[in-house]
Amino acid sequence: MYRVEDKFICDERELFYLQSRLECILHTDQNQESQYGYTITSVYFDDYEDKHLADAVNGNQIREKYRIRIYNGSYDVIKLEIKYKRGSRILKKSCRISREQMVKLLQGQCIEDDAPSLDNTITLFNLAISERKLSPVIIVEYDRKAFVFDAGNVRITLDRNLRFGRRIDLFMQEAEFPRICVAKPDNVLEVKYDEFLPGFIANVLESGNMRQESYSKYRICRQEAMGCQ
Repeated sequence: MYRVEDKFICDERELFYLQSRLECILHTDQNQESQYGYTITSVYFDDYEDKHLADAVNGNQIREKYRIRIYNGSYDVIKLEIKYKRGSRILKKSCRISREQMVKLLQGQCIEDDAPSLDNTITLFNLAISERKLSPVIIVEYDRKAFVFDAGNVRITLDRNLRFGRRIDLFMQEAEFPRICVAKPDNVLEVKYDEFLPGFIANVLESGNMRQESYSKYRICRQEAMGCQ
């Protein structure tokens, strides 16, 4: 099922104000280990033509992202994800993989698939590797504070401190990799829900200082990484 995903850019003062208000009315996400939220680290993949980067740069309404994701620097839970975007709506396919599978994918190899299906994340990832030479291109990392509300399957996230790394070989070895902060990091508020956003939440989010726009952390980090070469 495709979900609505709206993104807003705001300054630190605005983000702090919104976080304070949201903490009064919503529960925090279960991934959070402290009041400061948690860290998301993703390895993004692209094909030999950099199609996914080009789609993001051109603002194409239909695009995809392929990634491996971990939380709080731990490899205990490794997720394989494909995110489809159709305008302002998104669909995410996700499954857990092992460390051994992660290493194979980061080496550009397909992994074992126990239930081949065009609805299966592993199947689709393997197809992209074999047909389009999908391979890892960059590590993207940021800090997230997340809030949830069951009705409407609402999820609101506040993202800060965007940075990236190019040493995928170190990530593959589960070792520390050098991080580079983006030159002008934005604070990003993401609002995701199925069919409706409860009015009381919409009222809390109302602010004259936020601006809604299409925002791709992957695009920003890839472009900055290219500038660093």
